[in-house]
Amino acid sequence: MNTPDVKIITGIRRSGKSKLLSAFADYIRSSDPSANVIEIDLTKLRFEKLKEYHSLNEYVEGMYKEGVVNYLMIDEVQMCKGFELVVNSLHSEEKFDIYLTGSNAFLLSSDLATLFTGRHIVIHVFPLSFKEYCTYFDIAVDDDIQTAFTNYIQVGGMSGSYPYSRQADRAKYIRDVYETILIRDLVEKYRLGNATMMKRLSHYLMDNISNVSSSRNICNELAKDGMTANHTTVGNYIEYLCNAFVFYEAKRYDVKGKTYLQSLNKYYIADTGMRFAELGKRNMDWGRMLENIVFIELLRRGYEVYVGKLYQKEIDFVAMKGSDKLYIQVSDDIAGETTFKREVAPLLQIRDAYPKLLLARTRNEETDYEGVRIVDIPRWLMELSQSEAGFGAFVEDEVQNAQAGDEGLALDLPILLRRRSIGRNVPQVRGVGRERVASLRQP
Repeated sequence: MNTPDVKIITGIRRSGKSKLLSAFADYIRSSDPSANVIEIDLTKLRFEKLKEYHSLNEYVEGMYKEGVVNYLMIDEVQMCKGFELVVNSLHSEEKFDIYLTGSNAFLLSSDLATLFTGRHIVIHVFPLSFKEYCTYFDIAVDDDIQTAFTNYIQVGGMSGSYPYSRQADRAKYIRDVYETILIRDLVEKYRLGNATMMKRLSHYLMDNISNVSSSRNICNELAKDGMTANHTTVGNYIEYLCNAFVFYEAKRYDVKGKTYLQSLNKYYIADTGMRFAELGKRNMDWGRMLENIVFIELLRRGYEVYVGKLYQKEIDFVAMKGSDKLYIQVSDDIAGETTFKREVAPLLQIRDAYPKLLLARTRNEETDYEGVRIVDIPRWLMELSQSEAGFGAFVEDEVQNAQAGDEGLALDLPILLRRRSIGRNVPQVRGVGRERVASLRQP
């Protein structure tokens, strides 16, 4: 908040970006009644005239108030042709704290530097986490979270599907979102001649979550379906899918050499519900689904996430945030001694002192094995992260930074929203997350 950057709220379609922006506006009004919050939703008929960029600029300038903080929030900004001219002009005046949402077809991450001449911050919104899912359905930690978690794997976090009582209707909603992304956000934007190839490639990645994927392997699979593609085309298509936040790439990290590797990366889908809606239980590997959920949760908590390589062994995730590092193995079932030793062995070979975590569906309380935390996955997903637990002290530190003139304030929308927590017994200052789920419940 109150930094000189344009804040751009982005993420996969139907992840709640507009609802989140509205909830944030309510949060500002409650915390600073004197603030001037200018909200414009270009999907609403009353703002129809503002779809012409001169009119939009004139309206915003007319709403400005002296002596108070002026927040400008424009939803579906791409519906105004030439919106970037308005945003760049307003931003240069340094009178407004600007927040935008829009269709991914117009606000893909690769386009932002071209659209906006000034500094901008991307605020990433994911589908609902398991913790948010439980809040939505009023499921407490002491309830049957194991059954809830099994349902979450299949239903996912696309909350627009939740009002439908039948699983078939939920799946249809998610498939419609998926088709819209492929056709409107990708095929039409990039003028791709082969929508069928894009869909087949997407299905291949869904089928190979957590597996090493290369353009060569994908080309070979497409050839089996009679589709001809070269490595460059396949690489471009994967990049487009990642730009639209359907998939996320996990690059490899050499734990011993502390170097980043440039090949044999993995891909994870934004929401397991999308995979289930498209492919059903075909080739369903529950272990891979768990790994996918953990990967997305780590991103949601603000980590950079890599696949670890240690000699000839692989560590599922090396998660980094600032100077912090966390090693994680994920497994469906470690009840058998052989499986347990196989999963824990790579962690025990790491010689540094950073935390090590084995996540599995233990259905039991947390235990420890030679310094490795062993935690049930649903319980870990319901945990209060360190940044959330220490939020009160964090705010005090950031206020001091602000008074010292630090422009790199972390006390802005990424902290309030991206690392949001909406579980029970969470400090009220985190209420934006609660607002989000509450608003998503509305028809």
